[in-house]
Amino acid sequence: FNLAAHAAELPELTPAFLANNMFLLICAALVIFMNAGFAMVEAGMCRSNNAVNILAKNLIVFALAVTAYWFIGYKIMYNADWVMPGWLKFGGLFFDASPDLAIKCAAGQGPEGCVTLVPSVDFLFQAAFAGTAATIVSGLVAERIKFGEFVIFSLILVGVLYPISGSWQWNLGQGWLNQLGFYDFAGSTVVHSFGAWSGLTGAILLGPRIGKFVNGKAQAIPGHNLAIATLGCLILWLGWYGFNPGSVLAMNQTVPYVAVTTTLGAAGGGIAATLVSQFNGGKPDLTMTINGILAGLVGVTAGCDGFSMPAAWVVGFIAGVLVVFSVAFIDKLKIDDPVGAFSVHGTCGIWGTLAVGLFYDKKGLFVGGGPAQLGHQIVGVLVFAAFSIITSFILWSIIGAIFGGIRVTEQEEIQGLDISEHGMEAYPDFAATAK
Repeated sequence: FNLAAHAAELPELTPAFLANNMFLLICAALVIFMNAGFAMVEAGMCRSNNAVNILAKNLIVFALAVTAYWFIGYKIMYNADWVMPGWLKFGGLFFDASPDLAIKCAAGQGPEGCVTLVPSVDFLFQAAFAGTAATIVSGLVAERIKFGEFVIFSLILVGVLYPISGSWQWNLGQGWLNQLGFYDFAGSTVVHSFGAWSGLTGAILLGPRIGKFVNGKAQAIPGHNLAIATLGCLILWLGWYGFNPGSVLAMNQTVPYVAVTTTLGAAGGGIAATLVSQFNGGKPDLTMTINGILAGLVGVTAGCDGFSMPAAWVVGFIAGVLVVFSVAFIDKLKIDDPVGAFSVHGTCGIWGTLAVGLFYDKKGLFVGGGPAQLGHQIVGVLVFAAFSIITSFILWSIIGAIFGGIRVTEQEEIQGLDISEHGMEAYPDFAATAK
């Protein structure tokens, strides 16, 4: 739908309307750019013979996410006609904003969720969020999953599973968890821990990479390029200024406040993870600094609009501590998470969601919502975890049964997925070829 074609029917566009839509469009672009960050972090922290596979997964996932979310996901998440929470009964397929609705939104007369936004820009922003949930899965199953099977899983995750659970919190205030009192401003649980649980389920079903555990002990499998992993971290940090401030859904005084709390959370997380790795290993670990920054960002996301600035830094700092110990704990469970994705998005997503019950009150330093709010947060964390684990287990199992498993063969894994799955290399040896 093109608003320009209905210019005569439009009310005068106010500066606030134009600012809100331009702001959210920029934020959507920043969140979409986060896909580059995820790709760089994952590729850099994995081996060079899997780089093409990782880049291909991260690139195609967003194309799939937009398509699935446009075809069915947005309707489920926001325009559904629910019989009861979680049951699939919705009106039609495809997101397609009607001229009447867009005109009402432009006039500030649309439904509550319209917030004087053109529906198309809201769809684009939400589609970018949906893609993030699937991208998190990619890191957990890296270096041993079949490309096609991952693509199918991602398509269903973004088109159906994520929208169902997301509607419980973000369906224009009508979601049952939202009405219960659960609060997740920008997605520590709705997006991050949901994707992390789905990926963890896949990682357990896949089993560890060859050589990851020897005689019961975890072995380090170093990433091939920490320079691009660091670049990816900084791209993600930048993209988070679309993720969190954009969730205000309007250009107002809350936006810069959220940007500052987001920054402080990232800073606290990076400092904490660096310090803990220094104390544990005797030297600062760059990979932990990267994951610490991302952990702080994930942790602060649930309450970034209501954490005081000192509280935001503390929430991020605790997330940075947690991520280091979580990585070690996941290894002790003999679960192979090549890039620490569950520790960043799962462990710290849970922590950030619970922190809302402890720290959410920007009028004070560390005054939270109290026991009742903390109880609501615990319920939300458990519900999202259970739904993600159960549905992902069923989906991974069905895909594996249909296609003869979801893991590549031992020979293909040793050779590297770049050759076995894509028939190309990220770093071809031109000198050897010339000879």
